[in-house]
Parts: sequence; C-alpha cells; structure tokens
Amino acid sequence: MSKSAKVFASLVLCAAATAFAVSSGDAQQPAAPKSAQVATKLGLGRAALTEEVKAWDTDVRPDGKGLPVGKGTAKQGDELFQAQCASCHGEFGQGVGRWPVLAGGEGTLKADRPDKTVGSFWPDLSTVYDYIKRAMPYGNAQSLSNDDVYALVAYILTMNDIIKDDNFELNEKNFTSVKMPNASAFYDDDRETAEKEFWKKDPCMKDCRPVQKVIGRAINVDVTPEGKSGPKVD
Repeated sequence: MSKSAKVFASLVLCAAATAFAVSSGDAQQPAAPKSAQVATKLGLGRAALTEEVKAWDTDVRPDGKGLPVGKGTAKQGDELFQAQCASCHGEFGQGVGRWPVLAGGEGTLKADRPDKTVGSFWPDLSTVYDYIKRAMPYGNAQSLSNDDVYALVAYILTMNDIIKDDNFELNEKNFTSVKMPNASAFYDDDRETAEKEFWKKDPCMKDCRPVQKVIGRAINVDVTPEGKSGPKVD
C-alpha cells in the first residue's frame, strides 16, 4: 500500500472510531455544528469564520444575487478606464495588440471571423462586474473598489451604445434592469435531446460502420519516391 493510501486509511479509521465514541456518549448533550464535528473527528483544521467565507463568496449571478452595495457613473468609469485599462484594451475598447476587444462587433456573430465583445456576445451584465472585480486590472487584481467596478461597467456599456448617458449611475438596485443585446440568443444545453443517438444504453460495439474499401494506392498515382533518400534541402 502506498504511503498516501496508508495515511488516508488511518484517517478513515480514526474518524470511524471517534464517530463511535461520540454516538455512544451522553444522548442529552446538544449536538455540535457539523463543521465542528468534522474538525473534531479528523483533528484537522477548524470551522471557517464568517468573514473568511465572505472574502471568498464574491461571485455575482445574472439575477443580481451577490452584487455589493455601490454606485458609479460612466463618466467616472471613463477616467478609471483610461488610467488602468486602456493600455491593454485601448481608449475606446478596441483592444491593443492581442489584448481583448471590449466594444463593437455588433452583427458579426454569423461571420467567418466574429467579434465576440461585451456588447456583441456576452449575455449577462453580471459577468462583466464579476470578472472585473475578481481579475482586473491585469497584474493588480482585486485592487478596485465596488464603486470603481460599477463605474467601469457603466463606461463599458456606453462604449457599446447600450446606455447613452455618460451621467447614468449604475448601482446594485438598477443593475439587473440593463439588458444585453445578445441575451436572447443563448439557450439551455439541449444535448441530451439533440444528441440522444450518442447516449444509447446499448451502444454498438461491432460492425458499426460499413467496411472501408481501398480505392487507390500511392504507387499507382506515382507519389512514392523511387530513390531511397529524400531530396536535398538547402
């Protein structure tokens, strides 16, 4: 048995023994919280503090759940964007070099080379807030305040002509009222229905395809070199 497997087996046995001891104790004692029980059984770690959970629980959902209290205007966002974002994304969200383009691309999604920007492709505004708050600016992530992020999101909306007023104030109360242009083009994953043929309980395991026939050989079309060495390359 490997060393890691032995350690895991020991932990399991310790947990089982502790669980038996707890279950055979005084039934009148109040039960400890589940997280505390786990820590007691394994002898590892401690229950997470409320502030520690809050520090990690920062995701923002499309329905607005998780949005912090804050506010910011597109005009304020413009100043922030030029100072902290334009070096990669361009002054107007057009992108610099290979850095992502944030604006434009409307009507290009059916083209051979679609421009998938915030305005042309993203279905939910919450993704913009969540990503900026979590990962931007590049190299200095999570340095922006909640108000800064609201202002930047508002500015990105103006760059994509989703809102027209530079003084528009975006906040946690009106956030979900903003509808993205491509939101209706997304749909639930339907592979269970659309690709049902691939999910058979009894899949074909033999003679599933017609026998392939050889219709020509390289020697017949004169593509095999006659010499034993390849051509000289300078």
